[in-house]
Amino acid sequence: MDLDIYLHAAKEGESGKKFASFYQLLLAYNEKFNLTRIVSEEDCLIKHFADSLAGEKYFKKGARVIEVGSGGGFPSVPLMIYRQDLNFVLLEASEKKCGFLEKAVAELGLPAKVVHGRAEELGRREDFREKFDACTARAVAKLNTLAEYCIPFVKKGGRFIAYKGRAEEEITAAGRAFAELGARLEKADTFELTDGSARTLVVAEKTGNTPAKYPRGRGKERSSPL
Repeated sequence: MDLDIYLHAAKEGESGKKFASFYQLLLAYNEKFNLTRIVSEEDCLIKHFADSLAGEKYFKKGARVIEVGSGGGFPSVPLMIYRQDLNFVLLEASEKKCGFLEKAVAELGLPAKVVHGRAEELGRREDFREKFDACTARAVAKLNTLAEYCIPFVKKGGRFIAYKGRAEEEITAAGRAFAELGARLEKADTFELTDGSARTLVVAEKTGNTPAKYPRGRGKERSSPL
């Protein structure tokens, strides 16, 4: 994977200006809201911005996407800066982090709606369930747990796109979850960031409807993963 393209996009032109503005917002809000441990400009450029953009090819043109556990806005905000055709719902359980995300969306003029809530609850609601072309998440939970949070949001033919580190064992363990939730592993795209960090993009295709009992809620996604 040629990450130089994404590093260039985060530095130059109109998108570079928005990335710079986003970085300043992160710095301003980070001390209050604990958004990220990565605070140097170079580290943020590589470990947040380029990493987020590395998955952009897996989002179809004009996709309606929901991000679970948006936190500091990764990968959603970099993706929207780079791909103006994408439209996001940013789902975040922390009200304070929602405030940061709303500020970022407004100041950067991004096509997104911030929703304060939990995936295990909204995934059962008719207005959210199987309504999205893609669901994505980064650094939220292990893959089998994450699948139960995310796959119920995806319509048939859509994609679940998870940003992970080294993930061989997690991918193997998530096989049952994918099958049970109506999805199949499409690709595990492994690569390294320019600092040597190992990364994996796990892409699963939604092949059928998710059974009504999922997500189970009451913390079962974490305490007793599929």
